[in-house]
Amino acid sequence: MSAAEQATVPAPAPRLKLPLPDRPAVRPRAESRLRALDALRLLAALMVCFYHYAGKNGDVVQSWHQSPATKFPTLSQFATYGSLGVQFFFLISGFVICMSSWGRSMGDFFRSRVARLYPAYWVAIVLVTAASIILPVVVEPLRSDEILVNLTMLQQPMGVPRVLGVDWTLWVELRFYAMFALFVVWRGVTYRRVVLFCCLWTLAGVFARVADNPLTDELVMRDHAPYFIGGLAFYLIHRYGNDLLLWGIVVMSFLLGQRYSVTALWHPGPQGAFHRNPHVIQLIVLVAFVAVAAVALGWTSRANWRWLTVAGALTYPFYLVHEHLGWFVIRGLYRGLGLNPMLTFGTTILIMLGLAWLLHRFVEKPFGPRLKRALVVRRGEAV
Repeated sequence: MSAAEQATVPAPAPRLKLPLPDRPAVRPRAESRLRALDALRLLAALMVCFYHYAGKNGDVVQSWHQSPATKFPTLSQFATYGSLGVQFFFLISGFVICMSSWGRSMGDFFRSRVARLYPAYWVAIVLVTAASIILPVVVEPLRSDEILVNLTMLQQPMGVPRVLGVDWTLWVELRFYAMFALFVVWRGVTYRRVVLFCCLWTLAGVFARVADNPLTDELVMRDHAPYFIGGLAFYLIHRYGNDLLLWGIVVMSFLLGQRYSVTALWHPGPQGAFHRNPHVIQLIVLVAFVAVAAVALGWTSRANWRWLTVAGALTYPFYLVHEHLGWFVIRGLYRGLGLNPMLTFGTTILIMLGLAWLLHRFVEKPFGPRLKRALVVRRGEAV
């Protein structure tokens, strides 16, 4: 072929790079504990606690002997937004689950979740059931068959009344764990798989809203998914550094999440004593995203005090017991001993934190590792 002919031959097309390549992390895998996340988890739990004690009506009225809106006119206006602590939890959960599952097998993931969730949960079920039998005027005890179903943590889909009021959030968490395990952990957690999971789950949530079917809503969790997805993307940012695609996922998650929170927690027209402003709801969601973003970007690295680890350890048992058992304590301190309302409020929170420490020290620490070891498959690692 002549030089002129060679000049007319087009150059070979450049090879296309595979999208979403896996790449080395900008931070070492063996990360130190992110204690700022522990602080955020406790903050979210306290938000929910304030809501249950002073931001809603219902069974708590029996303990205060009147609506918390009347008992705490100013505090209740802030406490009613405490329910957004649940969404804060979901955002943090996405971050933590992605971080803790990296490099683990499906069996490791399953055992860690069971050992983390169930020991304190079972004891909380027993404590609340015993309290409801002793003082049924505060919380009505359930039938024995209903209590036994509650031990599975599957009472929500079974249509069984809940022993613990916060149980519905655990059912949401369980579904997130199941989906993440099946679509990501099963084949190994990588940057590419997590990003694909986030994108496909976002689309599934949008399509589920169009379908408006109870089954698809249960499977896809369209109202809660943006928070878990945002947390997953934040962990990838923490691990790999700034990335336009990841920030796009975060922004999309915030836009969808704030919409779902407003539609769930705000309703136009008269709303009684516990009125929520939609703009305040949006602001709190934004603050939650910004707080986790600060952790992802390393801005909170100086918040490394050891007591934050203790605070993080208390969060889950505190979250389990604070609602119903707190109502019992409020009734005893306020109506039984005649304590000042604000002193009762603060003392109850401290007592619940103390009980949470006892659950962590004498239930979670000794029995969690034992349960985890007991779940190991003996005849070869088949899971």
